[in-house]
Parts: sequence; C-alpha cells; structure tokens
Amino acid sequence: MRVLAELDHVSKRFGQVKALDNVTLKVREREVFGLVGPNGSGKTTLLRVLACLEKPDNGDVLIAGEKVNDRARDRVKLGVTLVFQKTTLFTASVYYNVAYGLRLRGASKSDVDDSVKEALDMVKLEGYENRQAKKLSGGEQQRVSLARALALGSPLLLLDEPMANLDPKSASVIEEVVRQANKQRGTTIVVATHNVFQAGQVAGRAAMLVDGRIADIGPANEVLGRSRSSAGFARLENIFSGVSEVLEEGNSRVTLDGGIVIESALRQSGRVTVFVRPEDIVLSKKRFESSARNVFEGKVVEVSDFGSLVRLKVDAGKPFTVQVTKRSFAEMAINVGSLVCITFKASSVELV
Repeated sequence: MRVLAELDHVSKRFGQVKALDNVTLKVREREVFGLVGPNGSGKTTLLRVLACLEKPDNGDVLIAGEKVNDRARDRVKLGVTLVFQKTTLFTASVYYNVAYGLRLRGASKSDVDDSVKEALDMVKLEGYENRQAKKLSGGEQQRVSLARALALGSPLLLLDEPMANLDPKSASVIEEVVRQANKQRGTTIVVATHNVFQAGQVAGRAAMLVDGRIADIGPANEVLGRSRSSAGFARLENIFSGVSEVLEEGNSRVTLDGGIVIESALRQSGRVTVFVRPEDIVLSKKRFESSARNVFEGKVVEVSDFGSLVRLKVDAGKPFTVQVTKRSFAEMAINVGSLVCITFKASSVELV
C-alpha cells in the first residue's frame, strides 16, 4: 500500500527540550494509525510537523511522495488537516464554523451547503446549523471542530487527543466518525492519544512515542499489548515521582512532586517513581470506611467508554486514571465535572 505521509530521521527542538529525536515513521494510505504516548512525549509536535505547521530542525517530511520544503509547503498542506486538542470556534453559528474553511478555498454556495450537511450528519449534529457554536457542550463543540475538518475532505486527517475530556456519548461518536471516514471516504487518519485503550479501538497500526522517540511500532494490538505488560505502559497512566521515607511500622510515605502524599507498602527510601494500576483504585461518590491507606477527593475531568468498561481521569491534586464497569458508572450517575472519592491500598503502589 502506498505511503501517504513520511517522516525521515526528523528531529525538533524547542530551546533545551528535544520534542522529536530522530523519528522515522511511515503512514500508509487509507489506514488509521495510532500515535500513543504520555503527555509531553512529542505527539503534538509530530502532528504539527506532519501538518506542515512546524519545520523540523533535521530530517525530511514527505506528503504523498513529495518532500515538504519552503516552495511546496503551502500547496502540500492543503491536503492535510489537523484537529487540535483545544477546540477553537468562532462566536457564530455551527454552519459558519463548519463552512469557514470551504469558503476560504472559494467553494460554491451549493458545495458548501452539501459538505456542511454531510459533515454534521457524520458527527451526529444534524439540524444544529443555526445554533451558536460556543453555547454547545464541550463534547458537541469538539464534534463541530471535527465536522469542520471533515468538510474540507483532506486525504490526511490528524487528530490530537480527539476524545480527551469528552462525555462517553461524544467519545463514542468520534470513534465511529473515525471508522466511517476511513472506510467510506478512504481518509488516512492519524490519532494521537495518551490512552492506549482508545488507540486500540480505532487504529490498525500504532507507534509508541516516549521522550520524542519511537519506542515501538507495528500492528496496534501487538504494540498496545506489549505496552500494557511493561513499565512503558505504566508511564502512560498513574505514574508519579517523589521522595519516599520509610515509616516505623514498615510502610513508606511518598511525597510526590507537587506535594501530594501517598502511602506505600514498599520499604524504599529516597527518590522513587511509582505507579498504581487503574483497576486497583476504588471510585465512590463519598468517603467510606476502609482499611485502605490512600483516600483522595477530586473531580472527574475525562470519561472514556470502552464497552463494558469505563475509564475516568480524576484530578485529585494529581491526575489519576480509574477503571470501573459500565454498570457501576451508570449506577453512580457521574460524568465530567462530578466530585468523587478515590481509594487505593498501600500495597497497590508499585515501583516502576
């Protein structure tokens, strides 16, 4: 299958930070490619380089076999659309927002109308044309942003954390849109996410990006399977660094960077990096009697639906990822913005 986008030994530095370090990557035509890595791993920079919005310090970028340089950049990037993680919409109607890019490209009124309608139908926002975009929910705004990208019909679509901070309905809609755009339109799609489970839902191939380098690449189920069983996966969720002090009773008190204190069954002193598996954290709406040594209150900031399971990110001074069953999630009636309590045992805290 033809390669549509390629990075050849690309590096990019911002001051003292090396965002991309000698990255070589090929994205095939008509595939959904997952780019997985923790926050700060270089995912957004990689997407911006592919979108011709950032020039690499070293290496080459090729789109549809053509090398991106100063002469070709403006023309080549017309075939690439990047949807940013942070939604930016005009204070105007949904129709105006979705039609904006098409109008800039000089599309006719009838073509704009048809493309806007098709894009809104795909993201399940039929009939929203006259609504004010900024008065919609966060999930609906993200879907408007995606519709704007779909309306352009670019062969290469880049999505930066498209399902982060969304309610389960909007997240599932976006997952379905990715599949539909790929299968029905043949759109090549790169999905960047810190969530290996989300990548596994939509991607055929995937790469693990860690500290600006490709740590693993191949079929998504194999790459993500290896990551889940390694310390590399721990780096993606509930990984914390701090200073550990052994207590008289045998446990250790770990003061995390930022001041949060957790208790561990590890007899370890000094600088440590620890993690807690999402399935080892108990989620509740209120505090309850328990022998667990770690209890924190926080707010739900992200919800991801994975069929029979739901994963939530809870801001409790540090971001904790928690896993519950779909039934438990429904019974607790919680969503983004809900105040909750998380509880886990000292024995659940492990060294990386």
